[in-house]
Amino acid sequence: MRSPFTALAAITLGWCSPSIALAQGGTCSGIATGPLSSLNGFVPFPSGNLWNTDISSARIDPDSVNIIRFIGPAMSLHADFGSGTYHGQTMGIPYQVVSGAAPKGNVRLGAYAGESDPGPVPLPSNALIEGYPNPGDGDRHVLLLDKDGCRLFELYHAGLKNGGWTADAAAIWDLTTNAQRPYTWTSADAAGLPIFPGLARYDEVAAGAIQHPLRFTVPATRQAFTPPASHWASAVTSLGAPPMGMRLRLKSGFDISAFSRQNRVILSALKKYGMILADNGRGMYLSGAPDSRWDNSDLRRLAQVTAADFEVVLMSPVYTRANVPRGPSPTVASFQANPPSVAAGQPVTLRWSAANAAYNIITPQAGPVRGNSVIVTPSVTTTYTLYATNQYGRTKASVTVSVR
Repeated sequence: MRSPFTALAAITLGWCSPSIALAQGGTCSGIATGPLSSLNGFVPFPSGNLWNTDISSARIDPDSVNIIRFIGPAMSLHADFGSGTYHGQTMGIPYQVVSGAAPKGNVRLGAYAGESDPGPVPLPSNALIEGYPNPGDGDRHVLLLDKDGCRLFELYHAGLKNGGWTADAAAIWDLTTNAQRPYTWTSADAAGLPIFPGLARYDEVAAGAIQHPLRFTVPATRQAFTPPASHWASAVTSLGAPPMGMRLRLKSGFDISAFSRQNRVILSALKKYGMILADNGRGMYLSGAPDSRWDNSDLRRLAQVTAADFEVVLMSPVYTRANVPRGPSPTVASFQANPPSVAAGQPVTLRWSAANAAYNIITPQAGPVRGNSVIVTPSVTTTYTLYATNQYGRTKASVTVSVR
């Protein structure tokens, strides 16, 4: 894992305030809870977000031909998801939907702790790990949607050890805003992107339309990224190599009429929304969630589509080491507890003032927060830390509540 468009960028590159924006489609609270459950029409992120933008008429990037040549024009599209198991592992990246009442726990972070969002995370003990029931030692993603908080929690290389959860990287996404990761930060995905919004899900196919781009991988990428990505994972500097976040669009003239309904829904999405480069991996591998209703034999017919049938949508800007934007991290003017001393189990109001923060997280207990206050109930003397984050970095502040 680790070894677009000027006009569209103007819509979404501005870092929005933490105020809640409306998402399109159904409501977040209307999502069904459970593993691999239906979103009942909800589409993550606001309608103007790059994840939800129709790029069917966007301009072609001037380097499109060279990038397709670098990928390999004859490379076939491959559905990296399906029904059943392969070598004892389910095929695809699973997800689970939980309620806001789900118990939250801390995750011990490893390799990318410095670029991770701390917990707590609503992690059930039976959370689905990519590759379940035998996850092996692959990417081991864990994706969790809190339908009441309308947030997405994603872990990379996750596992249970000695009764506690560990992960090499963690990212929390507010599905009501456009806030991205800080520039050059990774996420649970190499490109610094959320994984869940790029998955092909069977509930969408059954409903007749996928309303977002799909996640895909190629073997080699460029040391560069374009929005909505925030991170590269390569030492290759060739202009012909694809940067993370690049979007491929299936050519409008590609005839999909002979494909099944299942595959026509997927291919139609690739014409309207395209697919976003998210990681280094196998060539033209398209991501989706496992589901017993996928027709694997039919999905294999997607191999009739090759890289030559795609074009690169205009990328602007493209960030490299030479031009990554830099600026001030958030400013935390105050972070206070009232009262500062309580009996065990009594409520305490944490209140803060943070300027230029795209999102805030308080650990332990609270997790991601909106507004400027939250109530906690410490059982022992506890130091709470506020993590205020924007596109340039993170600022921390702490306050201790004494428990008598």
